[in-house]
This record gives sequence, C-alpha cells and structure tokens, in this order.
Amino acid sequence: MDYPSLSHHGGTRGVTGSCHQLHLDPSTSLLVDCGLEQGAEAAPGAESAPLGFDVQGIQALVVTHVHLDHVGRIPALLAAGYRGPILCSEPSARLLPLVLEDAYKLGISREPAHVSRYLDFIRDLIVPVPFEQWHSLVERPDLTCRIRLQRAGHLLGSAYVECDVQHEQANTRYVFSGDLGACGNPLLRPVQPPERADVLVLESTYGDRLHPHVGDRRQRLEDAIDRALADKGTILIPAFSLGRTQELLYELEDILHRKALLNKPGPAPDGDPLDWSQLPIILDSPLAQRITTVYRELHDYWNAEARARLAEGRDPLGFSQLISVDTHARHQQVVNYLKSTGRPAIVIAGNGMCSGGRIVNYLKAMLGDPRHEVMFVGYQAKGTPGAVIQASEGAEGFVQIDLDGQVYEVRAKVITLPGYSAHADQHGLMRFTLGGQQRPARVVLVHGEMGAKMALEKVLLQQTEQMAVRLEVSIP
Repeated sequence: MDYPSLSHHGGTRGVTGSCHQLHLDPSTSLLVDCGLEQGAEAAPGAESAPLGFDVQGIQALVVTHVHLDHVGRIPALLAAGYRGPILCSEPSARLLPLVLEDAYKLGISREPAHVSRYLDFIRDLIVPVPFEQWHSLVERPDLTCRIRLQRAGHLLGSAYVECDVQHEQANTRYVFSGDLGACGNPLLRPVQPPERADVLVLESTYGDRLHPHVGDRRQRLEDAIDRALADKGTILIPAFSLGRTQELLYELEDILHRKALLNKPGPAPDGDPLDWSQLPIILDSPLAQRITTVYRELHDYWNAEARARLAEGRDPLGFSQLISVDTHARHQQVVNYLKSTGRPAIVIAGNGMCSGGRIVNYLKAMLGDPRHEVMFVGYQAKGTPGAVIQASEGAEGFVQIDLDGQVYEVRAKVITLPGYSAHADQHGLMRFTLGGQQRPARVVLVHGEMGAKMALEKVLLQQTEQMAVRLEVSIP
C-alpha cells in the first residue's frame, strides 16, 4: 500500500456516520470524526455496537463538529482502548461534553456516578485547538503531520481540517470538509475555501440541489406565525438541539423585535387581544437549553451582525418571550395546556427527526387537530417518523403515523420551511472545492445519498473540464 492513504469507516452509505482514517504509514494514523449512523442507514443497536476497526496506532481523533453523526461512536472508540487526544475547536471543546453526556444518558446509563466518571474521562482527552493555527501531531525524521482547523460555518465551532503530511520526500495536504455550512447563516461567519488541497474529502449532502433564498424563509416563518395566531394553534418545530435551535431563536427574536417596533398586533378575528407580543416561544429541550447557554457565552465566535445586536442591548438567544421548560412534569403540563386551550404558541422541541424526545408527546397530543401545525426546518432521514409526517404535506386524505407503537392520524397542517439547511448546497460545495488558490487533484465524495454524490461528481468534472483543470473524483 502507498502512504498516505485513506480508509472510511462510515459516511459512505448515506448522510450519517462520518468516520475517516488517514494512514500515514503502516503503524501511524489519524482519525477524523467518529460518528454514528442514524435513520435507515443505521444497523439495529448501532449505538452500542463495537467499533469495527483497530485503534492501534491512531495518534489523534480530530472532531470537525459535535453532531452525533460525527461524534456518536466516541464511546465505542474508548471501549476499544483508544486513549489519545480528542482535538477540536475551542467552542466544540465546550459543546462536546454536553452532547456526549446526553447520548450516554439515553443509550448507556443515567447513574450519576457513571455519568460523572465518563465525563471526567472525556474532558481529560479533549484538546482545544484555536482556529487558523497549525498543531503538530507527528514529528519524526521520516514523517511529520500537522493539522489546522478552519471555520466551516455549519454550527458554532464546526471546522474543516487541513492536514499537512510530509512522508519521505513528498508533501501532501489532505482536507476533510466535515459538514460545510450554507451561506447566510445568521449567527456564524461564512466559510472560506481552503488555500490548498491535494486531496479533498468532501461532504455531498446537498450535492444535487440549490437552496432557496434565505429571505424567503423568514417571510414564511412569519406567515406561519400569523396562521397560528389566527387558528389559535401551536406550531410544533422538531429541531436539533445544536445549531438549528439557536438559528431559529435568533430569527424569531428578530421577527418579534421588528413587530414590536411596528407595534403590529397579530390577527384577532374574534376580538381576542392576543398579539405577537404575547406569543410564547417555548423551548422544551433541556439539552438545547444548555447548548443555547454555551452559544450565548461564546458570542465572540458569532458573526459581526449578530454581535452588533448584542451591542444594541438585544439578547438574540435569551429574549423575554422565550420560555424554557426543564422538568418532565412541567413538560407534560405544557403539552396538556396547549392541547386543551386555544392559546397560540411556538414549541421548539427535540429530537429533530421525531424518533424520540419530547417532541413525540406533543405530536401524540396535537397531530389529530387541524388547528396545529408541524413545521420541519431540517433534514428528515429515511425511515424516521419525521420523514413519514413530512411526506403527508399536501397528501390527499389522512396519513397515519406510528409513534411508540400507537397509530395516529395526521390532521394537523404540515409545512417544510426551506432555506434552513445547515449544509452547503451544490453551489457552495463547488465554491469550496474550486475557489481556493490551488485546486485539488483528487476529490473523495462522502456523506451523501448516491444520487447527490453522482450529481456533484458530474458538475465538478464539467466545471474543471471547462477550466482545463484535471480532477479525479471518487466515490468510496
């Protein structure tokens, strides 16, 4: 085998489970992400399945960001005997223990002593790496390897990894994209293409499509809230605790702020005085609340516009109409209250694909009532309840959904709000690949459905042919 070389332990069958190993020589390697397969891609018992590859010689695990499909197999990595450093950006170093604690409690043990011991163990391995600074991993006469993290714009702390390898006489730079953010993220700084990439391992989630304009989503969100006020219904938003929730809160605060400046009440067809200024925004996810607290503390990593709002005295992630629900008893009270009253509300609850978490209790209580609305703002993996509910949008007759072994009819309105993707679209992926000073010689497409990969491969080859640049594209 020639070195350096790549092997993939996930992220090749679909859009989850990213895990890539860069072999520097026969006994030395680097692991980029160690994610869990989710949805229809996941084998039964994936959370507790053994790792499936040898950890001997792995010098470091580099985490691009802390979504479970990139970090969810870290417990299996540790169980296999890995004791090396977990390198990640400074914001990710704050967020990773929260995400892994939640997953540990759900999948392994809620025993406080076990959880505490596990988290101490994780924190001892985490090494925060500042953005834009080289960090040396291997220094030998015959082999050197260093990494640098650059902002990926996917969520707070997300990074793509530049990996410089000097092996014998050759210098090769590998770039692992992780998940690249869409342009126009309200909180984060935009992605800059890598200056150089000899080999680019590139995500392809939306390699076959373009996103609608960001401005449209804000208007559609506003329109949906107007409908909720008119119908006296609840908007249920199944949202991922990390990234999507904070984006939504930021945009909701902006809508409420502008409405307050205009002093424009919502529609009140029967004279009910309820208006926008009284509309509760309910965040019903303990994990999302803890992550939002960290987001607020890490505002130095926000973009200029978001920081300017703070300077004006606004609190985009902690405004007055935001109500956080912590205990399970309080959660059940809120579900029952919203089901039985005509009080409009917006509920943001986990999990994002409706396969568990508190959103399921809201769905059970409200799916059968057309006053309410389920709003999807994120990807719904095949095989998840979210995908089934989403498919009912615009369907004739009533769709039935199985939730915890019981069948429910979907009579609530269902809407998918485009423009909230946290992933770059085809144009963004092309710009990342070909927009640097030195274009890659080889691109490896991962983290996408086969159709998206093939579409992206086609446009990449067409574009480079027009530019008279040679590019090799492979799909593992």
